[in-house]
Amino acid sequence: MKTMTRRELLRRSGLGLGSLGLAAMLHASSAANPLAPRQPPLAPRARRVIHIFLNGGPSQVDTFDPKPMLARYAGREIPVHLRTERKTGAAFPSPFAFRRHGASGIEISEIFPRLAGHADDLCVVRSMHTNIPNHEPSLMMMNCGSELLVRPSVGSWVTYGLGTENQNLPGFIALCAGGLPTRGTFNWRNAFLPGAFQGTHVDTRETDIDRLIANIRGPHVSREQQRRQLDLLGRLNADYARGREEDAMLDARIQSFELAYRMQMEAADAFDISREPLVVREAYGGTLHGRQMLIARRLLEKGVRFVQVWHGAGQPWDSHSEIEANHSRLARECDQPIAALLSDLKQRGMFDDTVVLIGGEFGRTPTVELAAFGSNLGANGRDHNSYGFTVVLAGGGFRRGYVHGATDDFGFRAEQQRVHVHDLHATLLYALGLDHEKLTYRHAGRDFRLTDVHGAVVKELLA
Repeated sequence: MKTMTRRELLRRSGLGLGSLGLAAMLHASSAANPLAPRQPPLAPRARRVIHIFLNGGPSQVDTFDPKPMLARYAGREIPVHLRTERKTGAAFPSPFAFRRHGASGIEISEIFPRLAGHADDLCVVRSMHTNIPNHEPSLMMMNCGSELLVRPSVGSWVTYGLGTENQNLPGFIALCAGGLPTRGTFNWRNAFLPGAFQGTHVDTRETDIDRLIANIRGPHVSREQQRRQLDLLGRLNADYARGREEDAMLDARIQSFELAYRMQMEAADAFDISREPLVVREAYGGTLHGRQMLIARRLLEKGVRFVQVWHGAGQPWDSHSEIEANHSRLARECDQPIAALLSDLKQRGMFDDTVVLIGGEFGRTPTVELAAFGSNLGANGRDHNSYGFTVVLAGGGFRRGYVHGATDDFGFRAEQQRVHVHDLHATLLYALGLDHEKLTYRHAGRDFRLTDVHGAVVKELLA
């Protein structure tokens, strides 16, 4: 008879009781497959999420939060105390016109003419705020719920709580072209959650399927030979694990091998947009962002739980200079694909149970940024602003044709019905049927959650 170590005895007896409760909550039957679909504890409004990340910080006063007061103060100091990274100057009116759209009359900038056609489907949150006006911490806050420490990303938490509906594809996929964003893969990593919940990065610059999904097929062995290899590898790993404590890294490696094997047929189909009718491809546009948005819809349709689509990873919305030219170009790249996505989701009966989240990590100042260091930094541009910005939600049980909250008269600080990033995360989880206070994971002696010890569900955002 094998003698148990003291640690094993404690884990299997008294200290193991805590894990029993967690296993019951997440359905112990799925232990062999951590991505098996699970029923959420609350009544869900949505089943899946697409997060369209406008990397770099789009300007709220040039997109979804019109401020006519800026024109009255043009070239003058505004009566608001600005706390920014760099020195800013006078009020800088938006170079773009805003118009009311739809029965709701939501005001949207002229740079989003096609998205504006969906105004009555949008839930515009104009009172967002976050903690720090730097890209690195704000990206981590929006994607992982913590600006300083490495934490699991939102997509990892969602797949941890719900699993995924297609066992032949990853549950969480990040479509990011043109290089990695600031903090790279930290934006979609699993941190201390099991490795199966890490986001799978796909560089959508590639159009050839074998390059888009590298190493998905073995060129020198058949699928039958691969299956025998994996079975042998599984037996070797089982022998290694026997008599040892649970090894999360080994479990993740085993799951990765198995998923890669299952992906060989399904992934090629999911990522091959040539299988779509020409009229659909033309609706999204033939651009890189149009292609990756169409891929995202195909992934959602095939049961992937969480898809993040990055826009501006290589050339971000970080318009410290020439905001008119830069925001115009960036909006042109994504306006048609986002509008096409919303129409496509409706036509396929997926809009009501898909959360669409659009936004960046923070906003920008209503004042012009002054030139610095002998460069053109600040020439008709705006600095970072964590005190007030906008995100847009659609589908998934969120209110339609609704504007929530407001910034001050100049668009700098959220003042009415303020929504912190923690609140946004809590509300997103609630829409998926998850309680942000109870979706926890035990690590380093404490229970962690996406919202840490903060956050409240903003019921006003929900239909």
